[in-house]
Amino acid sequence: MGKVYVFDHPLIQHKTAMIRKADTSVKDFREMVREISMLMGYEATRNLPLEEVEIETPMCKTTMKMLQGEDIAIVPILRAGLGMVDGMLALVPNAKVGHVGLYRDPETHIPVEYYCKLPTDIAKRQVFVVDPMLATGGSAIAAIDFIKAKGAKDIIFMCLIASPEGIEALQKAHPDVDIFIAAKDEKLNENAYIIPGLGDAGDRLYGTK
Repeated sequence: MGKVYVFDHPLIQHKTAMIRKADTSVKDFREMVREISMLMGYEATRNLPLEEVEIETPMCKTTMKMLQGEDIAIVPILRAGLGMVDGMLALVPNAKVGHVGLYRDPETHIPVEYYCKLPTDIAKRQVFVVDPMLATGGSAIAAIDFIKAKGAKDIIFMCLIASPEGIEALQKAHPDVDIFIAAKDEKLNENAYIIPGLGDAGDRLYGTK
């Protein structure tokens, strides 16, 4: 079973509380989502493989550890997942970026795919699937289904806010995927929105209603 990491870092907790506030501006919301994503990415990339490389400092030659290639892909679930990409790219600027477009049917709450474009070499990359909200888990499950169908095997899911129901559903559907969460919330309401949550992440990122 994949592991679930819920962050307890004070900066992540503080910034997550700020993006929950109803009066946080679009500008501040967008900037803090980027910052939280970067802080989370720092820990989520902890197990990237290293290799010993000979370099030359101003003083002498020496052997140091560097990343063993940067075979990473970041795949946001459109549209809200785009808000997390820049924070991750700040850490791994050579990562390739794919996109999976899904929307949740307002009646059935079932995810519907409308776009999927991934790096051609996705199968050899560690893939970070990013989406601010893990509510029912339907979108995350569907996105990872599409990504696995393209050959990817090493997948991590990152989100800001998750419901217990979403975590359980994602673990059941994809037990090999580790989940990184800034905050685990109480429940879903009757409309499948996370409580206390932060509302619609896409609307808050882009100023739409």
